[in-house]
Amino acid sequence: QVQLVESGGGSVQAGESLTLSCVASGYTEGDYCMGWFRQAPGKEREGVAAIRARSGSPFYDDSAKGRFTVSRDNSKNTLYLQMNTLRPEDTGMYYCARGSCTKMLDVREYNNWGQGTQVTVSS
Repeated sequence: QVQLVESGGGSVQAGESLTLSCVASGYTEGDYCMGWFRQAPGKEREGVAAIRARSGSPFYDDSAKGRFTVSRDNSKNTLYLQMNTLRPEDTGMYYCARGSCTKMLDVREYNNWGQGTQVTVSS
């Protein structure tokens, strides 16, 4: 069983940057995918970025591509999401999750979730 704890969220103005972190504890052996998902009030949880734990191959939602960078440090069991040039529409609760790599941005492929960290971007 893996526990995930996100941090790094906050309130920023449009154009600024944030870096989110997700620390995993418990059993983290083997190959799997880690993802970042955003949920705004009244909306479905959507995939933002994901990465294969073993190879480091990233995958991005179209809106995040070119602005966000997902990475991981396996020695520290830590996942990161660097978010640049933030926009108000990036606002939401960001969740870190662990799951399969069948569909990397599909919430249904993830079975371990963190508690979330809030990101608020004002114009």
